[in-house]
Amino acid sequence: MPTRPNADTRTAPAAERASEPRIDPRERSIRSYVVRAGRMGPGQVRAMAELGPRFVVPYGATRCDFAAAFGRDAPRVLEVGFGMGDATAQIAQALPGTDFIGIEVHTPGVGALLKRIGELQLTNLRLIQHDAVEVLQHMVAPSSLAGVHVFFPDPWHKKKHNKRRLIQPEFVRLLVSRLKPGAYLHCATDWQPYADQMLEVLSAEPHLRNTAAGFAPRPGHRPLTKFEHRGLKLGHGVWDLVFERR
Repeated sequence: MPTRPNADTRTAPAAERASEPRIDPRERSIRSYVVRAGRMGPGQVRAMAELGPRFVVPYGATRCDFAAAFGRDAPRVLEVGFGMGDATAQIAQALPGTDFIGIEVHTPGVGALLKRIGELQLTNLRLIQHDAVEVLQHMVAPSSLAGVHVFFPDPWHKKKHNKRRLIQPEFVRLLVSRLKPGAYLHCATDWQPYADQMLEVLSAEPHLRNTAAGFAPRPGHRPLTKFEHRGLKLGHGVWDLVFERR
């Protein structure tokens, strides 16, 4: 049966909405993605048609009943921007007791991850094809996540574009509001200036505690990507940051 958002079409209670982080739409320049073109291979097209109805949760501006979407109530980890999804599939396969919510706007990436879901016969992964900011604001309840992954977001190398980077104070506040106390936020980047900014922004958030003295060793749950393997062979660095909600 297709998975759906919570059938209850009421919005969150007024008291809950009042306590949530505000992102002024007149000022918000941060999005969880940048528009790119991409082609779908036949396997991705087939996966979208055959597996999409089961594993893609339609976006809705109401709280989603993820327990119903997964068919169980388990710890949930959300990933912002899974790209082509290979690492996401590996993590979900390695941690069958955890449910993973992957957010990605690009259709080829969604199709590629659906293909991996079919190949690996994964049941603990659901995808949402929409802007992560709106998904977090509207579909994810406060204090409901066991973890959040933000792996290799667009670094926006040029200084004049730094303000477009995803990891900014207001977005971090939104992420933190969706984490349970004791839950973790794990970011990774291969661009040192962005790593330094991430460390500064996350360290300044009063509801987060760094689990390391600066950057963290790569946690075992994050597999090395093909891109990362190539970069490490060329001497490029990768920086992980793992913070915990107080």
